Parts: sequence; structure tokens; C-alpha cells
Amino acid sequence: MTTRSETQTTLTHLLTEIEHRNPAQPEFHQAAHEVLETLAPVVAARPEYAEPGLIERLVEPERQVIFRVPWQDDQGRVHVNRGFRVEFNSALGPYKGGLRFHPSVNLGVIKFLGFEQIFKNALTGLGIGGGKGGSDFDPHGRSDAEVMRFCQSFMTELYRHIGEHTDVPAGDIGVGGREIGYLFGQYRRITNRWEAGVLTGKGQGWGGSLIRPEATGYGNVLFAAAMMRERGEDLEGQTAVVSGSGNVAIYTIEKLAALGANAITCSDSSGYVVDEKGIDLDLLKQIKEIERGRVDAYAERRGASARFVAGGSVWDVPADLALPSATQNELNEADAETLIRNGVKAVSEGANMPTTPEAVHLLQKAGVAFGPGKAANAGGVAVSALEMAQNHARTAWTAQRVEEELASIMTSIHSTCHDTAERYGAPGDYVTGANIAGFERVADAMLAQGVI
Repeated sequence: MTTRSETQTTLTHLLTEIEHRNPAQPEFHQAAHEVLETLAPVVAARPEYAEPGLIERLVEPERQVIFRVPWQDDQGRVHVNRGFRVEFNSALGPYKGGLRFHPSVNLGVIKFLGFEQIFKNALTGLGIGGGKGGSDFDPHGRSDAEVMRFCQSFMTELYRHIGEHTDVPAGDIGVGGREIGYLFGQYRRITNRWEAGVLTGKGQGWGGSLIRPEATGYGNVLFAAAMMRERGEDLEGQTAVVSGSGNVAIYTIEKLAALGANAITCSDSSGYVVDEKGIDLDLLKQIKEIERGRVDAYAERRGASARFVAGGSVWDVPADLALPSATQNELNEADAETLIRNGVKAVSEGANMPTTPEAVHLLQKAGVAFGPGKAANAGGVAVSALEMAQNHARTAWTAQRVEEELASIMTSIHSTCHDTAERYGAPGDYVTGANIAGFERVADAMLAQGVI
């Protein structure tokens, strides 16, 4: 039987090989390190996982597609962006994962997101594999007509690689209901098929699911509540700092309020708002979802209780809970030290990998309950899978049914992560629990299906 030390040496060698084979992809390297450095106990305990080639196949995407996306702006100028779709692992079902439209998108970012998606999707217990895609196109400040032309050009290539039984994209940063609508319309136009299950996050009148827009934020709060219960507390009366002001942040704030907590911050790339009375959701939605404005407008219109801080860090604001809901690596070691000094009890990731490894280790060492994104923000993809189920049955579930299913899935994910961590000698370590639990489900399926 392979010892844990020997297994760790093998995994360390593999990590070096990953960096060599994937140069200039720091986000992917970080995601691979975060998972593989926790797998030694399970690989040592179950020799079949040490089978040559298993983990090597897991860290290599099944397919990577990169393509040109030409489009015209309203002045007739031609722009050329780059499109990506990384289909990482389909052992558990069709590839499933969002599309991100943002200037920061490159192959390494998409690979990190797709790799994370494998384990996140596995934790839901639903039949979906892991993938991710997007473009370096920035929809911010573009007209509806420009966004439509871009989406149509993007889908003119992407349609060849997706399908309800093959690969099912959804939204992510920069891709909301507007973009999904344009993408679906072009897919339908090209294929001459009404294949509702090919995209999720659709409008509720044409195949979308109730609670899908809310699901990631709601699910993250439910996971945070479960972690707090393990500490003998609940969310009632707790103060929370939330980063971001997009879909995830908005519905995180909404669910916190519903469970009795008070979210006092939101942010965007220009800075952050502190509202001592608690964030006014109606005003925030008006500014961000309808006007597509910036958070400084919130402070201007809210009154004396709110102030805008240009730049800076939202994590400087004292609170009981922190829910990073913007983007990767937004909470660093210095931020973690500040949160700990201010008495934070739990950090739960609404975004994908928003906390740096150094910050995670600090928080865990200080006894802060830490919910990793692959577990805590899995509610979004879980409800996407429920949307697929509704599409296959040509039916629509009530909001109550979807929310009950979401709550059940998030409770199960928390229990799975908690119990797996204990089983492998890391009680309270949700990172280890999530990684090992997700890995076991995917690895078992890969072993059963042969070397492919």
C-alpha cells in the first residue's frame, strides 16, 4: 500500500508537470494546486486512485476550443475578440458550466474555472460534468445591438460544440439574461431546432427556471448558515460584508436579509459602499440591473447612512461574516488578517476562487469557518441542472419546489464536505472535504468507464 508521504511526492511531481505543460496560466496552476495538495489521504487510502494516468487524465481537458469572434460596433468598426470553450470532464454527464465575457478572460482563466467546475458539479450529486467558456469581450458600455451582434458571432462558432446531451453553457460574469437570449436565438436560428436544454439561465417565459437568477447567492448563504450551525449559531443578527454588486452579490444580500442577517456592503471595480442601515436592495437592483450603473450612484442616492469609498478593500469593514462574490483572488493575505482582527466568524465564497491560498490558510488557522467556492456557490449550477430537467420534461416547476430542491442540495453538499473531512482526519476543513468528495465521485466514474 502506498504511504501518504509517497503519494504526496507523486502529486507534487504532477503539479510540477502541470506547470511545465501549461505555461503562463497562473490561475489554472493555483486551482490544480488547491485540489491536488489535499488528495494525498484519499489516494493513499484507496490504491485504485493511484492507478497510473487517472489523475493525469483528470487535470487534462478532454477538449479545448479557441476561436475568432469578429463583430461590428454601431459605428461600423470591426472588432476581433477571442472565444473559448474548455470541455474538461464528462465522466458524470454532459459538460456544464458558464460563459464569462470580460477583458480578463484567457485560456488559463477558463481552464481554472472549468477545473473547479468538475468538482463543484460532482458535489451537487446531479449528472453533470465540468466545462467553462467565454471571451475577452467586454459588454460594459456596449449597446444592446452591439452585444447582440457579438453574441451572434460567438454562437456561430460555439454551436458546433454544444448540445443538451453534449455541453450545456450558462451565464457567468458579463453574461446575464440579455446575453443568454441572444445566444439562444442564434443557436435556434442556425440549427433550426428548439433545444431548450442547450443553454441554462434562459428567460422564465421560454424555458428558464424560477429561482435560477437567485440560486448562486441563495445557495452560498444557505451553506454559510450550515457552517454557522456547526458552531452553534445562526445568521439572525449577524453583520455581513459582501463584495461585488452583480447577480451573485445581489441575491446573497437578499437571502442574508431573509435569514435575519444585515449585509452592509457591496462593491465594483471603482470602490465599495458601506451602508450602516443595510443595503437597500431595490435601489441596488435599480442601479445595477436596470441602469447598469456604478455603486457610487448608490451612495449618492441612498442618503446619510451610506458612504462610497473609492478603491480600498471592502474587507476593511468589520463584520461577523464575509461573502466574497465578485471575482478570483479578491481576498488576499492582508485582507484575511484584517478580517480575523475584526472578529470574522465565517467566510463563504460566492465567487470562484476569490480567496488566495495564503488567505485561506490564515483563516483556517485562526479557526474561521471557510466555505470554498466549489461547495458554497454550487447552488447556481445545481438549479441550472434542475432547469435542464424541466426542459427535458417540457414542464416548469413552482418557485417553492425549486427553492426546496436548492435547500436540500446545499444541505447535502455541506454534510458531504463536513463528513468527508472528518473521515480523512481533517475535521472542520471544508476545503479538504469538498475536494476529496468531488474527486471520489469523478474518479470512480472515470475508473468504471476505462481509459478514455
